Amino acid sequence: MAAFNKVNQFVEDVAHGVHNLATDTITVALCNTAPTGSDAVLADLTQVSYADCSSRVVTTTSSSESGGLYKLVLTDLTLTSSGTVGPFRYVVLYNDTPTSPADPLVGYYDYGSSITLNNTETLEIDFDAANGALTIQ
Repeated sequence: MAAFNKVNQFVEDVAHGVHNLATDTITVALCNTAPTGSDAVLADLTQVSYADCSSRVVTTTSSSESGGLYKLVLTDLTLTSSGTVGPFRYVVLYNDTPTSPADPLVGYYDYGSSITLNNTETLEIDFDAANGALTIQ
């Protein structure tokens, strides 16, 4: 999987208590344009249609700190299409729990080129179980 890129606003949101990554609902959004430095919430992005896409909710495996290093471990997610989904290049993690701000962005993965899922095709989003989807030090 591509490297994780944090969204700049995520740093301030963590400092201001917007996220509780242990219990909040993390979800993926699919976009064909990369988030920019000024993008802070899901509404700032142009997403693909999810009419033919399976659930995009991610399961948190663990959220813990050891020796000053926080690590968020997420369970791999398989997206399945029942029609056409895409094209998209970026898989964006956002927090679906907060209401103010609503749906703050966490970060994204760049797949390098656009992907379209046709009927019955799948895409496994392989979060790094050993190193975590993201770390904070």
